[in-house]
Amino acid sequence: MAASLWPPRVSRAQLIVAVLLFVLGLGLAIQVRSNSDSSALRGARQEDLVRILDELDGRTKRLEDEKQKLEEQRRGLESSSNQAEEARKQTVEKERQLGILAGTVAAQGPGIVLKIADPKGQVQSDKLLDTLQELRAAGAEAIQINGVRVVAGSYFSEEGGGVAIDGKKITQPYEFKVIGKPQDLEPALNIPGGVVQSLEKEQAVVTVTRPAKIVVDALRAAKQPDYARSSSP
Repeated sequence: MAASLWPPRVSRAQLIVAVLLFVLGLGLAIQVRSNSDSSALRGARQEDLVRILDELDGRTKRLEDEKQKLEEQRRGLESSSNQAEEARKQTVEKERQLGILAGTVAAQGPGIVLKIADPKGQVQSDKLLDTLQELRAAGAEAIQINGVRVVAGSYFSEEGGGVAIDGKKITQPYEFKVIGKPQDLEPALNIPGGVVQSLEKEQAVVTVTRPAKIVVDALRAAKQPDYARSSSP
């Protein structure tokens, strides 16, 4: 009898069914474990959740506003009796906007000033980069840090025991001059687990003010591309 039962005879169909059941069980286990993980927001207070929701609503509204502006420009070109003049005006305005983004022209407007005092010397370049990214996500249009204009291609690095932006060393306290909507910028820094809390964990002292007008006047030289050329005829 023992010889007839061992080794067990397993058919190919039984083996396939066993493999499928194993894969199914593994998938269910992973799903249950994933569902049981606590969300980062689950323990947040109600007012924190409301603030985060307001920030998301603000970002959505900015995208809708940009879409509406582009549609108005298109309608202006289509309905203008003098399309050449209208196109010229829009080109000049677009050039001004691109100059602000590229850092080749000065800018002014509403915004905030963020100061980070780092008496313990614990704030490194990655923390400043996180701060910059959060401000950009909140709608910052022009940023200057300690006299250095920050643009899309800017980078942070460690240099001589300190922090450098695009190879230019800066010293603390770090001062961010940021042009944008203050009602969006400041709350974005203060969300639970966000920039301010992260910096304060490093024993930094963070202050945010809303001056009547922010002036970003550090300029960068216009850089000509080495390889890219316009594809327009």
